Amino acid sequence: MAHVVIMGAGIGGMPAAYELRELLPKEHRITVVNSVDYFQFVPSNPWVAVGWREREAVTLQIAPYLERKRIGFIAKAVTHIDAVASKLTLLGGDTLDYDYLLIATGPKLAFDEVVGAGPAASGGGGFTHSICHVDHAQAFFADYEAFLKNPGPIVVGAMPGASCFGPAYEFTMILDTDLRRRKLRNKVPITYVSSEPYIGHLGLGGVGDSKSMLESEFRNRDIKWITNAKTTKVEQGKMFVTQLDDQGAVLKDHEVAFKLSMMLPAFKGVDAVAAVPNLCNPRGMVMIDEFQRSKAYRNIFSAGVCVAIPPVEVTPVPTGCPKTGYMIESMMTAICNNIANELVGKPAVAKGTWNAVCLADMGDTGAAFVALPQIPPRNVNWFKKGKWVHLAKIAYEKYFMRKLRKGTSEPIYEKYIMGLLGINRLDK
Repeated sequence: MAHVVIMGAGIGGMPAAYELRELLPKEHRITVVNSVDYFQFVPSNPWVAVGWREREAVTLQIAPYLERKRIGFIAKAVTHIDAVASKLTLLGGDTLDYDYLLIATGPKLAFDEVVGAGPAASGGGGFTHSICHVDHAQAFFADYEAFLKNPGPIVVGAMPGASCFGPAYEFTMILDTDLRRRKLRNKVPITYVSSEPYIGHLGLGGVGDSKSMLESEFRNRDIKWITNAKTTKVEQGKMFVTQLDDQGAVLKDHEVAFKLSMMLPAFKGVDAVAAVPNLCNPRGMVMIDEFQRSKAYRNIFSAGVCVAIPPVEVTPVPTGCPKTGYMIESMMTAICNNIANELVGKPAVAKGTWNAVCLADMGDTGAAFVALPQIPPRNVNWFKKGKWVHLAKIAYEKYFMRKLRKGTSEPIYEKYIMGLLGINRLDK
């Protein structure tokens, strides 16, 4: 009998638990360990931040759904990983042995890398908001409600080293739409400030016609932008930004005034993972091979935002490579198949395709991109815009939450529809 422990119960960890349960004989134990007792659908946080969603619609209690599928659950943070002894230490001192460990923790939010940035409640300086967590989104909405009574400039964007740019674009245009509906947009100048070298880079070197389409969208919505932006400091109502040229030389120093701001931070590995000798790169991200296995420990696998993937290209201001939802599920499926193979004496051979399918809501329309695979060069590379994306994003939220409640990792209709589009989780 083997014991598989999954660290993290997010968009990757929860489906992985279900998929392992489907693949492994019932004598093998599966336990999910998570720092909180609820799942949050992070892609819906931009809607929570403007009051379009309630917290209850995008979160669910984990234990009842996992236990129904004979999967153990522990709602405690991991404080130490003894990778040699295959043992976790949990908050409070309890320990948990494992035969296989699947690390799916997501990132540590590195607010401290820019002075004054980030929510104070999460260790930041308190002058900018985040939508990386449902708590952060709720905190933004509380300030947004006060802001609407006396509006002013808004700054949205991504800090140096950030890798998750899609939500920044999404939130910029959701704010624009919400303010127009409230007849307040004329009182709110919006500036997009990003470490990307150009609009539509997305940490991916662009996808299809993303540059011209997103630039056009920003112009039509009267959204100003500063790219190649190295944000150095944030004070109350003021952001200090050094803009670089394409060669990395200083082009201009900006002091951008704001009354409300949401800036996505750079990511690092969570402390317990980053502290394991030889497991991670200097940023604390897990170094993996083509089978999603740790390069240092054969019984540790990892997937999602917490794995080390090099940037797709060198940029004047550092940018990272995003890990999108379907890409993460692709990684998880590979891991589940590899663990199942090893438990019956077969070698690990499954490789994720790392295909990317992204739906970004813009409030009244939306943008979608497909990058097969996500890391260039690609076989498929397109970027489209339309009302259908807005509707598809809403449908995807409902579908994913239902999938977790039902306890299914990949319903047959999902596999069939994606297959028709040439989008598969595993590299054939």
